[in-house]
Amino acid sequence: MKHFFSIIGGMGTIATESYVRLINHRVKIARDQDYLNYILVNDAQVPDRTAYIKDHSKSNFFYDLKDDVEGQDKLGTDFLVMPCNTAHYFYDDLAALTDKPFLHMMRIAVHNFIDTYPDEKKIGLIATEGSIYDNLYADEIQKVGRTVELGGPEIQPMVNELIYSDIKEKGIVDHDLYHKILKTMHDKYGCNVILLGCTELSLAQEKAPDHPYNVIDPQSIIADVSIEVALKIRNGMDPEEACKKYMYK
Repeated sequence: MKHFFSIIGGMGTIATESYVRLINHRVKIARDQDYLNYILVNDAQVPDRTAYIKDHSKSNFFYDLKDDVEGQDKLGTDFLVMPCNTAHYFYDDLAALTDKPFLHMMRIAVHNFIDTYPDEKKIGLIATEGSIYDNLYADEIQKVGRTVELGGPEIQPMVNELIYSDIKEKGIVDHDLYHKILKTMHDKYGCNVILLGCTELSLAQEKAPDHPYNVIDPQSIIADVSIEVALKIRNGMDPEEACKKYMYK
């Protein structure tokens, strides 16, 4: 297979399925051959990201991802994407394993925020406890001169319930709970824009988009970027050049 990209997924599988569904349905097609070429590594055995970030005595998820990245590098992938926000904890270490472009979903989402809402000085963030604990998004947001609003103590338990109890464990999206989280962030904490810092939250947005709130959805954004870059490469552009404008530092 020529000109393919690699998806380092399985964190979790339903969220990865959502990303794949987005790229398959958004690419313009008239025939089978118009779809994108990709290899999906659905590594469902990757240890829990948040557990390790909060407690280094837990299983380190780096080594599973290391094997996945090195395997795709050997196959000759054009570029890599990892549709899991929290796994970007090890982005620099993983990107160092390959000379292929490795898109950074978090940075791309944050730059999309400042491009789309240039007058907004803060953004609400809902995410896994791991992402919040290690400031994964907060650091990226502060790099571009914006501030982060995490909301009060009632927010994270609702977010955890939506991510883990509903989506990961039951495979369902509680529309009302998702909308309640957004409404609370907007009405109580003054967030005109809310960033969905977990791919399970992106799945919730895909399944329950009928609300009035402005969201930055990293999975939706990286899906569009994946399509753009893959098509440029298919049309003859060098992969590094095709990815260049999205390789934020």
